[in-house]
Amino acid sequence: MRLVRLGAEPTKVGADIRAAISAWGAGRSVLGGVAVLGCRPPGAPRALDAVIVLPRGVVVVLGVDLPEPALKVEAPLRTPWTVDGWPLVRTEGAVNPGLEGLESAAALARSLQSRGLEPLPVAAVVVVGPYAGQVTQPTTDLHRGVRVVAPNTTAILAAARELATYERSCPVEPAQRLLEVLDEDCRVSAADLVEEGFPESADTDLATADTMLIPKFTDPPAAGRFSRRTALIAVASALVLLCAALVGWLAFGRPAASTAPPAPPVQRVDGVEFAQRVTDREQTCVTHSFGDVQRWFEQQPCRNLTRAVFETRVEGKPAAVSVAIVELPDEQSARELRNLAAEAGTGGITDLVAEGRGWPGGPDGFDDAAQVAQQSGTEVRIVQTVWRHRSSTPDDVALRALAERALRLTPRP
Repeated sequence: MRLVRLGAEPTKVGADIRAAISAWGAGRSVLGGVAVLGCRPPGAPRALDAVIVLPRGVVVVLGVDLPEPALKVEAPLRTPWTVDGWPLVRTEGAVNPGLEGLESAAALARSLQSRGLEPLPVAAVVVVGPYAGQVTQPTTDLHRGVRVVAPNTTAILAAARELATYERSCPVEPAQRLLEVLDEDCRVSAADLVEEGFPESADTDLATADTMLIPKFTDPPAAGRFSRRTALIAVASALVLLCAALVGWLAFGRPAASTAPPAPPVQRVDGVEFAQRVTDREQTCVTHSFGDVQRWFEQQPCRNLTRAVFETRVEGKPAAVSVAIVELPDEQSARELRNLAAEAGTGGITDLVAEGRGWPGGPDGFDDAAQVAQQSGTEVRIVQTVWRHRSSTPDDVALRALAERALRLTPRP
């Protein structure tokens, strides 16, 4: 981990954060990446103690100064925090520091997206100090990309590893541009970035490629080899059995086939499995969209439209995911579509279930779905998530977290 210090720590616990990150050492042996200390990215609501730029993700780190050391901190996102059973009172910043962390991460993500940079996920780590013996978060909050931890090396390192899980590594050149977004004076050489785990080019990342192990052939030991006579006997026996089977087939007719249907392809994102059920690819978007989005496509035709529906489970509850990937002629059109799709009541891409392409026992539809949209270059991804066999709401925290994960899915033919 390479450290770049731009300014003083905005919080008292910031010194502990800097010491914890410094302990990881240079190079990729522990984690790699670049930690920018004391910066305020464009649009950030406050100065950040650190922004950790990793090959597979970006983590904003916010320090929260407690009035005094605490034995137990309860840190939910929906309700105020409690410290040793008492509500947390702050003179500066939001009452709920977790929401402040999400806002800072979202602001940085928007800045990176508006500049067309590598679509790395931006998550948040909130560090509470000077001491916190135990920090607890609801399980549903963990899926939203924020961690609340004590100011020690192990806790911050574990949180960064959990949150930086993009499907491929960010190459050197986009990483340099990303660092310059944090501050124009934040420049790191290509050689230094390579040492910290960033690949030199955007070639296929072998760490994420689907691979199949092929067993190595080795000669059997001499003691276990069949003799020529034994091998001939074995071949003759096999021919006799084959002939008997052929006679039986001719005498009694061919049995009915009972081939089981193939298992759906499965992808894993952050430990969550997504089974692909249906998929479709078209070269037109007008007939597969509705509302203002459809009218927009009448003026700005797309090049390709890929849609798929997945099934998964969140804390044991079944859910369905609709993924639409739109390829457009240029980045300006992609940004316009992304902004339009992000607005409420503007229509969208018709999911395959609505076109009668569901599966038995699948979702009834994607009404009241949670939706997220992401633009990367000339491509726009729109993801919708719903619960199966129960009602859904667009602001459901668990469904929105699931949708953000599903942005990394790749539909397969």
